[in-house]
Amino acid sequence: MSKPRAGKRPAIHMIDSEAESLSNLAMAVEDRLPQVSAMLLGEITRAVLHKTDRIPPDVITMHARASFLDEASGREYSYELVYPKDADIAEYRISVLTLVGAGLIGLREGQSILWPDRDGRERKLSILKVQQPAKAE
Repeated sequence: MSKPRAGKRPAIHMIDSEAESLSNLAMAVEDRLPQVSAMLLGEITRAVLHKTDRIPPDVITMHARASFLDEASGREYSYELVYPKDADIAEYRISVLTLVGAGLIGLREGQSILWPDRDGRERKLSILKVQQPAKAE
């Protein structure tokens, strides 16, 4: 099982309430998705936590849309990061319980991360743009 290299991971930021929800979610799928669960819990553990109104706007949070480049393929992607029940690749919504989703949470525009794909190959993902969801009025 391939893990991201510790020296290659940038600092990440999370909303405190999302970190708690994601921890519970990761622990709930530990038996079914052990690699994703471990990676997500690892990212939560090392994250700097913020209140919702204090999170920098260029941080990938739940329901943010992230545009990123897969350096290996040269392909650019744009997905909304969502909880598993809302995931729909056809609608460009990716679950946080995927390897890519777990790798994206907490990153900021301009950051890159080395992260394993489903085949265990390490990929470099570079964040190009982060768009926060519209706030409910």
